[in-house]
Amino acid sequence: MGEHYRQLSLEERCTIARLHEGGQSCRQIAAALDRPPSTISRELKRNSGAQVGYRPSYAQEQAAARRWTGSRLERDDALRERVLGSLERGWSPEQVAGRLARETGARVISGESIYRFIHAQIRRTNDFAWRRYLPRAKFKRGWRGPRGGSPARFIAHRVSIDARPKSVRTRRTAGHWEADLMLFAAYGQAILAAHERKTRILLLARQPSKAAQPTVDQLAAWLKTLPPALRQTITFDNGTEFASHYQLTRQLAVRTFFCDTHSPWQKGGIENAIGRMRRPLPRKTDLATIEPALLDAIVLAYNNTPRKCLGFRSPAEAFRDHLLHFKCESTSRHAPG
Repeated sequence: MGEHYRQLSLEERCTIARLHEGGQSCRQIAAALDRPPSTISRELKRNSGAQVGYRPSYAQEQAAARRWTGSRLERDDALRERVLGSLERGWSPEQVAGRLARETGARVISGESIYRFIHAQIRRTNDFAWRRYLPRAKFKRGWRGPRGGSPARFIAHRVSIDARPKSVRTRRTAGHWEADLMLFAAYGQAILAAHERKTRILLLARQPSKAAQPTVDQLAAWLKTLPPALRQTITFDNGTEFASHYQLTRQLAVRTFFCDTHSPWQKGGIENAIGRMRRPLPRKTDLATIEPALLDAIVLAYNNTPRKCLGFRSPAEAFRDHLLHFKCESTSRHAPG
């Protein structure tokens, strides 16, 4: 078995420089460091500058530069195309890395490596279009405080989120929804979004206005197609568009709850989903120019994007599994004995 080669350290290179300047031979330096003479000879030849001679810091940089072969994504064309293609679809670096690991059964690349690759390209090319590959291509970030009062007092039969079953917060069972409106710069333009907490499935529909009745009608149309076990509760903020919420309880036995005022984080699932939808549908979007097929494609892409919280399954896969489970359970319950 051959001997294991050990790279020279910066401390050893400092000793080589000191002894070499003192007139010591390669054999004498090697004896002082307990290294083969060929190692010292090779080090002096390969890492000496033409003008400055042998300097420890310069030698260390030269050795490191020879060992670095570029990032994984710079060396592997197929992997780079796969990663960039997934990023273009709106996946985050973590989702890309997680899905690759799920499909191959082993870790292929980390999300951090993907982030570093993108930022390295921005620095190298000075092309800020690379930031569009990242989930939130923002120049500024920050928190905005609440503005104005709350319309909560105008919502009849309002039940606080404090009364919501504690089990809903744990996401252990499906059938618990959150809903909100996506508003746009043009007055009256809105998209209703509903999000299931456990499976992360997202439903979107263009609304004729911000009025309460069309909002509850759309929610009822979605929920009535589901098994009762998949439509147990739904949580809203305090917008007046949800003022007719009690109709869901009367029609479908869905229990409704409302966040505390100025506390949208209490329905964090839908807030996160809407944040993701703002990438293809920023607030300045004119919905009059968006065809229904395009809106369907956007929500389809979201529901087929792998999520870390789902073990890198997609929301569509997770929801389908729950839907099939309840359908099979219902069938077996009514099957003849």
